[in-house]
Amino acid sequence: MKESKNLRWIVPSIFILPAVIILVVGLIVPVIQAFYISFFRWDMGTPWTSAQFLGLDNYKRMLADEGVRTSIWVTLRYTFWTTTIEMLLGIAFALALEKPIKGASVFRTIFILPLMVSPVVVGLIWKYMLDARTGVINYYIEAIGKAIPFLQNFGFERHSFLGEPQLALPALIITDIWQWTPFIFIIILAGLQALPAEIMEAAFIDGANWLQMTLWVKLPMMLPLIIVTLLMRIIDVFRALEVIFIMTFGGPGQSTNVLSLKIYRTAFQSQDLGYASVISVILIGITFVLSLGILLYNNPAKVEGS
Repeated sequence: MKESKNLRWIVPSIFILPAVIILVVGLIVPVIQAFYISFFRWDMGTPWTSAQFLGLDNYKRMLADEGVRTSIWVTLRYTFWTTTIEMLLGIAFALALEKPIKGASVFRTIFILPLMVSPVVVGLIWKYMLDARTGVINYYIEAIGKAIPFLQNFGFERHSFLGEPQLALPALIITDIWQWTPFIFIIILAGLQALPAEIMEAAFIDGANWLQMTLWVKLPMMLPLIIVTLLMRIIDVFRALEVIFIMTFGGPGQSTNVLSLKIYRTAFQSQDLGYASVISVILIGITFVLSLGILLYNNPAKVEGS
């Protein structure tokens, strides 16, 4: 009996071991190394032996750096709006297309196409579409404004979407929503279709309408999956770089200079790897705190185990 119990633990451990090794080598070790480097002044291209130990000086510098504070604020705003709108739209589309309706399969296929496009291509597409002189979006906005002159009072004219500080971040948010809402849609739709049919039928027999069934039956049962999906998107948005790099490169000014781009500039332009590691540690810390807060509020593992 004792041997069989040990065997039940050993066999799963053998299968999990490769994933644990990859996690340690690919994630934990680099994080520890970045934390260690953050205490040094180490210029890119120089040997490690030339690194100068600074203690907490890099962290003191970071606390006094207005650029870092601005990047944190921009990153939080960017993350909040993208994840909020994407979750709402993804869940709404999944609920709308849950039932087999005419043309739903075609719409689903078209809807997930943005996921198949690489971030660099997405950045180039939207950069050209939003161009102040030749962009198709500005063309139609201007055409509508000329056709209905009254709408010109509401901004229906050409805009430099990526050149105006108040418009650049919303343009990036719209781009991210276009690309990643299908990701939410696919996951939530799969979850809805996996819900037990017996529970849905019981709620219908008890007289629940579509809205009541959605709010009090489907979404509560889907909550663990929604929380996991939200965490995935938060983590992904915090490390977003390619699209922002292509479209604005953090400009105009500091209006779209998210933390990941700040790290890139510090490491590869200023070539200060020690200070870039400090900002990386801050980015990891913010992501960890937000993720932990969401998990403490509603832990999917606890919900499933209860």
